[in-house]
Amino acid sequence: MRQYVGEPLHRVDGWAKVTGQARYAADQPIPDLAYGVLVTSTIARGRIRRIDSAAALAAPGVLGVYTHENLPRFAQQSPSWVPHAQTLVPMQGTEIRHGGQQVAVVVAESFEQATRAAGLVRVDYDAEQPTIGLVENLSRAYTPAEGTPGALQMRRGDPAAGLADAAVRVEVEYRTSINHHNPIEPSATLAVWNGDDLTLYESTQSIGFTQDAVARMLGMPLERVRVVTPFLGGGFGCKGFVWPHTYLTAAVAKQVGRPVKLVLSRAQQYTSCGHRPASVQRLQVGAARDGRLTAITHHVTSHTSRSDIIQFNPISATQSVYAVPHLEIASQVVEVDLGTTIATRPPSGPTNEALEMALDELSQALDMDPVALRLRNYSDVDPSAPDRPQSRFLRECYALGAERFGWPRRRPAPGSMRRGELLVGWGMAGAQHNWHPGVAQATVRISTDGRVRVTCGTQDIGTGTYTIMVQVAADGLGVRPGDVRAVLGDTRFPPAPSSSGSATATTVGMAVRAAARATRDKVVGLAVADPRSPLHGAAPDEVVTVDGRLFLRENPGRGESYRQVLSRHGASVEASGGADLSDNAGPSYGAAFAEVQVSGVTGEVRVTRLVCAVDAGRVLNPATARSQALGGAVWAIGAALTEHTLVDRRHGRIVTANLAGYLVPVEADVPDIDVVFVDKPAPEANELGARGLGEVTATGASAAIANAVYHATGHRVREFPITPDKVLAGWR
Repeated sequence: MRQYVGEPLHRVDGWAKVTGQARYAADQPIPDLAYGVLVTSTIARGRIRRIDSAAALAAPGVLGVYTHENLPRFAQQSPSWVPHAQTLVPMQGTEIRHGGQQVAVVVAESFEQATRAAGLVRVDYDAEQPTIGLVENLSRAYTPAEGTPGALQMRRGDPAAGLADAAVRVEVEYRTSINHHNPIEPSATLAVWNGDDLTLYESTQSIGFTQDAVARMLGMPLERVRVVTPFLGGGFGCKGFVWPHTYLTAAVAKQVGRPVKLVLSRAQQYTSCGHRPASVQRLQVGAARDGRLTAITHHVTSHTSRSDIIQFNPISATQSVYAVPHLEIASQVVEVDLGTTIATRPPSGPTNEALEMALDELSQALDMDPVALRLRNYSDVDPSAPDRPQSRFLRECYALGAERFGWPRRRPAPGSMRRGELLVGWGMAGAQHNWHPGVAQATVRISTDGRVRVTCGTQDIGTGTYTIMVQVAADGLGVRPGDVRAVLGDTRFPPAPSSSGSATATTVGMAVRAAARATRDKVVGLAVADPRSPLHGAAPDEVVTVDGRLFLRENPGRGESYRQVLSRHGASVEASGGADLSDNAGPSYGAAFAEVQVSGVTGEVRVTRLVCAVDAGRVLNPATARSQALGGAVWAIGAALTEHTLVDRRHGRIVTANLAGYLVPVEADVPDIDVVFVDKPAPEANELGARGLGEVTATGASAAIANAVYHATGHRVREFPITPDKVLAGWR
């Protein structure tokens, strides 16, 4: 029996995207549309003394200027996505807590008119000196309250004794920089009121999250808020939460009495949608002379905003990958006058990088091959949850990656490999990422013509969700993928969780699978009960469905098509199904092997080869999976070598708030990346046998690149990104 799950089916939404037919949030053809533009603060701390909107209101085409003075109060002063009550809702008072905070919304007949008028709004402030940097404010670090998002304090065994017993110890400090998400599609909201009903065309990774938060902020019944997101031009975490521009746009549209579209500028994207916090990580790693780990302590300090106390550099790999008997993990935060820190693909990337770089330093101290060190400390179970069933194929990742890369040919001595005038380095690292599946529902309907429609209130954020849902439904029903259409991205459809935590394909896939099987069973029931059907009188469990045909397992010639059954029935058949995988969270694993070339003259680092081996359970679609893995690897190149948000310490302004100053990897920075999947099912995860895949490669490849730079130069750069000045500093 043919199964379409596991095949490299082309993206079913690909044609719409490459021909421009796919409509994103800002593309919706809404009549009588007005345009909103934000005015944002030029200070990072203080209060608004006065806002002068007179010139803006007198400008051509302006319909309104909304500030804290004339915008109605929101029903709730803390958006529902924040698990504590400190969040500042902008334009409800005069306090300023970060640069770029929203202070006004200008609405006009055209985008150009709104933009010009926004420049005419004059804001006077009583400014205070902001606190900005992490490193210079480490003395202000404190342990956040229990339950703070991302924060973790844990101890296993006796770390002090484990370190004292170690024959070899490594004590290191690593620093990572502020990073931003930079999706190609800026965040956008298009708000349309119809009486007391609100429709939001929104660029979001969670239409359900957005519906709930906006309903709460505006004091509306949930069912009166509809959120529509048919396509998303990237998010990477920044669109996984509900930001002020969304409910501000809804509020001003109500005041204007017109649909309003507001699209963030690229600069506003840097101050309005969160960022990855900087971190300082201190590790102590002890080992016996044979390489067996005796203890690890891993302490991470990150900055957080004064409004939202969050630790979004979570420590996950350190507690769950290696067999270490004594372990201590601790998180601290430093409050600064920047915007909210949030998950950035992947949230655990910086801490995984630090762990894997520390292990590389330990391998050097032991004069031991880095792969051999990891195998010496391999564990078949998660040491932090040894009783939890788990399919772990990390060992296979090491073997596959090393073979594809040619690791045995590596010369161990740093600086011993050259290519002409260039230094060559080979490095590797392990990878781990926790995926967080949730609860979802879906509906599958098959029409009298045999065509299938799948609906679910999830969203395709560019990962291939449309395609995976088509494949899962096709297998569940026993039809061809070409006969299935997935319709997603609308809160009128059955609910689904946020597209985050590498969980969508599994959570939504299981719901679609259940709905498809329930629909199939209904049609089979019609056939066996119909005297006109060749299947009349057969036991339902004897009926097989393949490529749109129902027939008996033991007598394939006795059967008919879905179309024939439903044509006689005279109506479509549909059923709903659900999945609750919220207790099935766990890690996916991988290994990355990197080759770099380093110029001894300029210090420039180029990644010339990258191999990523991935254990994410069963691969549902090798084509979309490879695309996800490649994307994660490119993220890792950026984190390791180029990406760094720079902030003016005096005024709290981001000075790299564009794609000219904030350097994401471009084509010339990215080599051919070889991705290989273990592709073994994880039956404990779900019936599909799949785990999260989208972020795991990004947690290992950046450390592999850093370790390769050390192998090339003999100089250990312990601060990301690894820029030429830091490389050259090691030779001075």
